[in-house]
Amino acid sequence: MGEIRVGTASWTDRTLLESGWYPASADTPERRLAHYARRFPLVEVDATYYSPPAERTAELWVARTPDDFTFNIKAFSLLTGHPTRVSALYKDLRPETDKRNVYPGDLSAQAYEEVWTRFLSALEPLAGAGKLGAVLFQFPPWFTIRRDNKQYLLEVRRRCGPLRPVFEFRHASWFAEGNRDETLDFLREHELAYVSVDMPQGHRSSVPPVLAATADLAVVRFHGHSDKWTSKDIYEKFGYRYSQRELADWAPRLRELADQATETHVLFNNCYRDYAQQNASTLEGMLNSGDTD
Repeated sequence: MGEIRVGTASWTDRTLLESGWYPASADTPERRLAHYARRFPLVEVDATYYSPPAERTAELWVARTPDDFTFNIKAFSLLTGHPTRVSALYKDLRPETDKRNVYPGDLSAQAYEEVWTRFLSALEPLAGAGKLGAVLFQFPPWFTIRRDNKQYLLEVRRRCGPLRPVFEFRHASWFAEGNRDETLDFLREHELAYVSVDMPQGHRSSVPPVLAATADLAVVRFHGHSDKWTSKDIYEKFGYRYSQRELADWAPRLRELADQATETHVLFNNCYRDYAQQNASTLEGMLNSGDTD
């Protein structure tokens, strides 16, 4: 079985800080990251989706974590075709527009290329230290199974090389009406890592919990099962605590997935208070002990 790393999609969330999960001595960003890194070997940085990272920030992350710690970085929204706040763009690349949000087509070709270059360059300290696990490309609900979208996956891989992109879909067409095999075969053919998800079903953005390794790295993200998934309040949307029984059911499935990959990343994105940290700790204990009771 390949190595399984378990972590969460945040260590700085306001409600986490209020929950009491951190000891009183972890009273600075540096101490909180150090405390988190003593508890888990992996974290996902989602803030980079909203604003591209700075190279200096990546250098600080490297300095504040152990040598074997791993960061997964969520790709900037513009690079996955999501609406992006003009104010989140690098100042010298902002288009002259009255729009609050823009898409790739609203930028000049040169500015769009520069966004790619700067985003990836900022990750070099992590990559150079061997601490960059993957770059998560989570696509919007309108990113369907089409030829040009498949080609974009290949373009992302080319742009990111030698960094490792991983891909999460939010439209059921990738697995609907017999498309499951087509999707997984395409990803395997091109050694593109698929991100399996556990999430509420029955919504436009819902994707079934298909566990599959399509490259040497397998990734699973747990979003919870909130009955308020469509809420604009992120704490209502992700405020779900997995039960002991749910996690026990997942543990053998994750071990089976890990048999298909060199490394498996398991990340809890149910980021409300310390729900993700508690669930990650429980699952990690089950995986390490082999116990699912």
